[in-house]
Amino acid sequence: MSSRHLLMISLGGVIGTGLFLSSGYTIHQAGPIGTIIAYLIGALLVYAVMLCLGELSVAMPVTGSFHVYATKLIGPRTGFTVAVLYWLTWTVALGSEFTAAGLIMHQWFQNTPEWIWSALFMIVIFLTNAFSVRFFAEAEFWFSSIKVVAIVIFIIIGILAITGVIPIKGYAHAPGLHNLTANGWFPTGFKGVFTTMLTVNFAFSGTELIGVTAGETKDPGKTLPKAIHTTLWRLVLFFVGSIFVMACLIPYQQAGVTQSPFALVLNHIGLPFAGDLMNFVVLTAILSAANSGLYASTRMLWSMANEHMMPQALSRTTHHGVPFIALVISMIGGLLALFSSVIAASTVYLVLVSVSGLAVVFVWMAIAICQLIFRKKYVASGKKVSDLVFKTPWYPFIPWFAFIGSLLSCVLIVFDDAQRPALFYTLPIVVVCYVGYGLYMKLSRK
Repeated sequence: MSSRHLLMISLGGVIGTGLFLSSGYTIHQAGPIGTIIAYLIGALLVYAVMLCLGELSVAMPVTGSFHVYATKLIGPRTGFTVAVLYWLTWTVALGSEFTAAGLIMHQWFQNTPEWIWSALFMIVIFLTNAFSVRFFAEAEFWFSSIKVVAIVIFIIIGILAITGVIPIKGYAHAPGLHNLTANGWFPTGFKGVFTTMLTVNFAFSGTELIGVTAGETKDPGKTLPKAIHTTLWRLVLFFVGSIFVMACLIPYQQAGVTQSPFALVLNHIGLPFAGDLMNFVVLTAILSAANSGLYASTRMLWSMANEHMMPQALSRTTHHGVPFIALVISMIGGLLALFSSVIAASTVYLVLVSVSGLAVVFVWMAIAICQLIFRKKYVASGKKVSDLVFKTPWYPFIPWFAFIGSLLSCVLIVFDDAQRPALFYTLPIVVVCYVGYGLYMKLSRK
């Protein structure tokens, strides 16, 4: 992958349905000011994680990076658990993304069953990943470009509406910043800022894809730092900028998850075909997430096989360098998640979604700990920190901030009735991974 691909993948990986759909839930739960604060904290947390991952990825550029780092620096059981949780995160996402894509297409073609569109998109995404790494990267580049352009246009239109240049329904004058404090600074209480942090972190998940691509990137010593250093301003511009516009133009009581807050804003402005335009952008975001998700889950399986944690058949690649068997298994996992969303939505699928939402935060915690251990071992071996091509700044503050911030976002969901089950479902799976790895290694030696 070239620098152009990596920069857009790192940006596109984080701009998904979390921003286009679940941001409405955050505004409703935390209020306008609370949501802006939550996203700012989330952006700083993710940037800290990326700074940690940057030092590790440049020093040890391998595909499936953080799972390999956790194996070498913390222990094989932790590495295995991190890989399984991350694989599960993206595989479960595949099922939900294909379902959502079918639902959107059904709105335009109501006489065609949703499953036909879901199946069609599965084939497209599978083939995109099956041809070659460059083909995947090129497709993701254009998917991401559409999302980025759409958000920039949305922010510009929103600012014009806020300042009164464009009239908006229900307002005789420019709304300005009135909605931000119309019901007080924190209408739902300040605790809403913290209880919605898991939702915010889920919206930011995907930035760590930079690490997964490290082993298939041209000149990682140059391209990875460039992508990572632009992470913070991109998150602030696209996420916080979008949230600011929404919070100014939508009373927080109207925000939710039943309709995209982007579509709600554009409908208030009276933009023609606002619903169809946003459906197209959300469809692009969904396909982009599915494309990245299949790539990430495939590379995780390949990496586990390469580290002798899974059957060696999963490490075989085509002449284009694509781990085809791992790709097929990941797609089957996505199909099973899709079926469970229809057959056992209130049991199996609920557990899978809860675990996948929290799993990425566990991965971030592992990345921070790996960086702390790596730097300590690097210095202990007699090497100089100045010799590192990419250095995590303000060591050890940055990795500790990344670890503690991620940990708190897990613990604080105990106070949110809707999200509390995620913690109770995830912890047993972590235990099963640790025990299961030990059993697998014993059986494989016999």
